[in-house]
Order: sequence, then C-alpha cells, then structure tokens
Amino acid sequence: MKGMTLIVKTVTRWVKGFIFLFGLYIILFGHLTPGGGFAGGVILACSYILLTLAYSKEVAHRSLSRAVASELDSVGALIFLSIALLGIYFGGGFFVNFIHRLSPGEPFRFLSAGIIPLCNVAIGIKVGSSLFMIFVILSAMRVIVRKSDNGREIIDNRRKHPR
Repeated sequence: MKGMTLIVKTVTRWVKGFIFLFGLYIILFGHLTPGGGFAGGVILACSYILLTLAYSKEVAHRSLSRAVASELDSVGALIFLSIALLGIYFGGGFFVNFIHRLSPGEPFRFLSAGIIPLCNVAIGIKVGSSLFMIFVILSAMRVIVRKSDNGREIIDNRRKHPR
C-alpha cells in the first residue's frame, strides 16, 4: 500500500477539491480581495502536493503529469507576455490596461479591472505548475553525503553503479 494511512487519504479525498477551488477563487478575485495570481498559484500547487504526499506520485501524475505541468508553465508565461504585447497594440504602451481603456467597468465588480484578472490567471498557471514541478524534481532526488579523506563527497543515489 503506497502513500499515507487511511485517515490521511480520506481527509485528502475530501479536502483536495476545496483547496483547488479556493486557489481558483484567489486567482480570479485577486484584484478585489487580498490574493492574486501568485498566492492562488501556490494554493493550486499545494493541492497537487497534498495529493502526492497522501497517495503517491503515480496518483498525482495521473491528474497532472510532469509533461503537462511543463507545458502549463510555458503557456502561463506566453499568456502573460501576450497580454503585455497586446497593450502595445491596443493601448500604445507595454502592459497598458487596454481593456479598462476601451470599456471601463463599475468599480469593485468582477470585470472592473481590465487586464489584471487575465494577468492573475496567467501568473496563477505559471506559479502553480512551476511549484509543482519543483516539488516533483526535489522529491525525485536523493542525495547522500559521505565523508571521505579529503572532505565531503556527495553521491547521487539515483545511479545504481557509481563511476
């Protein structure tokens, strides 16, 4: 049986959706409340990290694989760059809030901030996938430090036969 105990798995099964939805809420309403793309992306990554810790990496990779996380990382950066470049085309300057200029919304409403919610979504995608990838890479590494005659020697335990 891989993963944690039955209690941890049951609580994770109940909570993982709420954590993911809370991360989406923080991303989408970050221009109206404290939060935004970075904080929401961290919460999204935490939902996948919790899934990995409670069950196993195989279960987490079924819902978000390394390849998909890498692609989402690139997509988030491209969306963010596209929004900035669209500011040049529609607003006359890099990162100009062209949506707000074209149709100003009513203050304190969901569609009142122009490009800011779009930037939050791009940042949330980028941060969430990047942090999940960092966790996956660090959890795959296992480093052993052994003392030798001339100091410390770091051995990568992934190799079966040392050189």
